[in-house]
Amino acid sequence: PPLRSARDREAILAGLVDGTIEILCSDHAPHCDFEKGVEFDYAPFGITGLETELALSLMQLYHAKRLSLTDLIAKYTVAPARLLNLAKGSLSIGADADVTVFDPDQEWVFDRSDSASKSINNPFHDWRLKGKAVITIVGGKKVTPSRQKAIALLRPDRQRDPPPRWPRQPRSGRARHRGNRAGPEARGVKRPVPRRPVLSQ
Repeated sequence: PPLRSARDREAILAGLVDGTIEILCSDHAPHCDFEKGVEFDYAPFGITGLETELALSLMQLYHAKRLSLTDLIAKYTVAPARLLNLAKGSLSIGADADVTVFDPDQEWVFDRSDSASKSINNPFHDWRLKGKAVITIVGGKKVTPSRQKAIALLRPDRQRDPPPRWPRQPRSGRARHRGNRAGPEARGVKRPVPRRPVLSQ
């Protein structure tokens, strides 16, 4: 939905503080530029949110002294687990070791061109944020790659090495239609298959 008035936005913050709104989350909706660059009624809903939601929540709720850090974390963990009846959101002995370690005071600037997502539909580009996840642990294993590695895995188009160039066929005396040119396989050249991980965006 579109952003409402300042009064409406303050009401949302008030609802988070008094417990009317119990859960903080993001649907993380990546879309292509051409999908968003249309009239409002035709544009798909949502933005990419996984990389900015924690910092924005910390800034608007914790650093603004509206919510304690414990209460803010509960809205990301305990409350969703309770709603969905999942044995999650706890650091008790025997619980799943799914943990995000973050620095609530780390300052950084969000650059959507450096996002691990293939989509850049995020309105917080070039914002100075405060609070950042630094380690992610899933099932007891650290899974957070470095920023460079994440971009290499998810955005292979940003690699410094240029893509391979196939040798040009010598022109014959007769012109041929471009669509009928033989590809590398037909010339006996084996095209390498890029190995890309299957990851959710």
